[in-house]
Amino acid sequence: MDHTPSIEQAAFSVETSRLSDQLAAIRLALKASPVRRRLLWASIGIVGVIVATSIGQVLLNRWNQPFYDALARRDLPGFLHQLMVFAAIAGSLLVLNVGQTWLNQTIRLKLREALTLDLIDEWMRPARAFRLTHAGAIGVNPDQRMQQDAGHLSDLSTDLGVGLLQSFILLVSFIGVLWELSSGFVFHVGGHSLEIPGYMVWAAILYAGIASWLSWLVGRPLIRFNSDRYTREAVLRSSVVRVNENVDAIALAHGEADARRQLELDLGGVLDAMRRIYSAQINLSWVTDAYGWITVVAPILVAAPVYFAGDISFGGLMMAVGAFNQVNSSLRWFINNIGAIADWRATLMRVADFRIALGETDILHAKQKRIAFGENANGTLTFDKLEVASPDGCTRLAETEVEIKAGERVMITGDPRAGKTLFFRAIAGLWPWGGGRIGMPAGETPFFVPCTPYFPLGTLRDVLNHAEGTKIDDDEISAVLGEVGLERLSFQLDRSARWEHELADDEQRLLAFARLALRKPKWVIIDEALDTFDGATLRRVLAMLQARLPHAAILNIGRGLHNNQFFPRALTIVKDSSGSALKPARLRAGAIEPPPVAARAKK
Repeated sequence: MDHTPSIEQAAFSVETSRLSDQLAAIRLALKASPVRRRLLWASIGIVGVIVATSIGQVLLNRWNQPFYDALARRDLPGFLHQLMVFAAIAGSLLVLNVGQTWLNQTIRLKLREALTLDLIDEWMRPARAFRLTHAGAIGVNPDQRMQQDAGHLSDLSTDLGVGLLQSFILLVSFIGVLWELSSGFVFHVGGHSLEIPGYMVWAAILYAGIASWLSWLVGRPLIRFNSDRYTREAVLRSSVVRVNENVDAIALAHGEADARRQLELDLGGVLDAMRRIYSAQINLSWVTDAYGWITVVAPILVAAPVYFAGDISFGGLMMAVGAFNQVNSSLRWFINNIGAIADWRATLMRVADFRIALGETDILHAKQKRIAFGENANGTLTFDKLEVASPDGCTRLAETEVEIKAGERVMITGDPRAGKTLFFRAIAGLWPWGGGRIGMPAGETPFFVPCTPYFPLGTLRDVLNHAEGTKIDDDEISAVLGEVGLERLSFQLDRSARWEHELADDEQRLLAFARLALRKPKWVIIDEALDTFDGATLRRVLAMLQARLPHAAILNIGRGLHNNQFFPRALTIVKDSSGSALKPARLRAGAIEPPPVAARAKK
């Protein structure tokens, strides 16, 4: 096959976007989503439930004082009454908790739907997937970013967002309660009385602030480590899929040992990334677990001097401890979720930067000169001073001004590294960089036949039917299949299969030409798809095209070993090192990619 340079070979640099850019990309995705209204209403609903839950928590905290005072007085009727109050509050909180769980799951589902649909829509814009594939590291494993990473980001965003909102509302609800309780705290030191307004509030803030700072200091590397792990997991999965799809070739070449070594190498990369994560998590556990154990006694230690001085009752102490725990619980949200926050930042980086890159592929090499496209009212296809830019020069036709009329049969040839496939992609609009003009016949859409055809999932009839939905008679389908030597498939029109796996390479190309004949286009452009056929098969295909498409213009880009009677006109593609070259470009990519295989092997 002809060598085609990739955009990656054009030496563009990889640049990580900022957090603000990543959040803006996600906001744009949600703003344009068809499920944004349902997501908004679910979000409003969960805010209402959390507010109601916070009110219940405040009531439950106030219940502590009369309940524990009743116990201290051995007041059985009061004790039983407080149990009834507790049952009412706890029952209400139970209903609210179940409702919050349902809304939480709904937000997860709708958020994933919104993000994944947006990524699929952006990815499937014309020619974007192709350009992204050739755009280097950011274009590797888009399936993981859209399927696994988008789902993981939805789950983490929902859990962290709801948890943060709940902690904030609880903090607002209880900080006033704790401030009011602290107003009666008087410290007696050396015969002097000292009152600190909001003493327990400041103690809780200082306590949680120190722990949060230490947690972030220790846990911050997890962002980088998690991103690295996701990238290496994608590499391993890609390698496994590649081996699975090539098991026959591997077996014939006795390549199992090489394949195993590569899989073991990729697995080693994943395990190394996981070891770094586990080491960072262990270091983080020293901070978070120590903080958790100290929290068991911290509120009592803070309030103990006032209690032993006799300024508050036992019930008042328990109420203050409960309020302190609620405030501290809200403030320690960051500490409890530092690992999840690091994971969220890594996943956000992968998803948002992928979406940013999808948009930037359209403006990649924006300052580079591009090929002009237009339409010719006289119905001809023209190439005017056409140059297709590449990193090592340009590809062009030997003739500077070319006009191809309707119904002409043209053979376009060139040296193996002249850039024939690059020229084919330029005509199709996939590779727009270069100079000159391509004039397409007005009102016509050429049918492009690549060397490797694409067949959508479905029945053989679906694969062969007209793209615009026009039904083709089964007898005509069978006749065309017979003309290209695929008679056996005439009895399998209603069978669904992955036809690229069912058929040999030449059979896939024959099926593609059968589909071409059934669709009857007026302009056909072929890229090396005829080059692999033997003489008898080639004559059969050309005879079918002559009979089925007698008035179609057919351009065949290839080696030029075909019937000169079918292709009476010949053009030549040449490589011009002095022509337009593709210059370096910049594209942002947030994923931390693993080192090249050779570098990993040296480890």
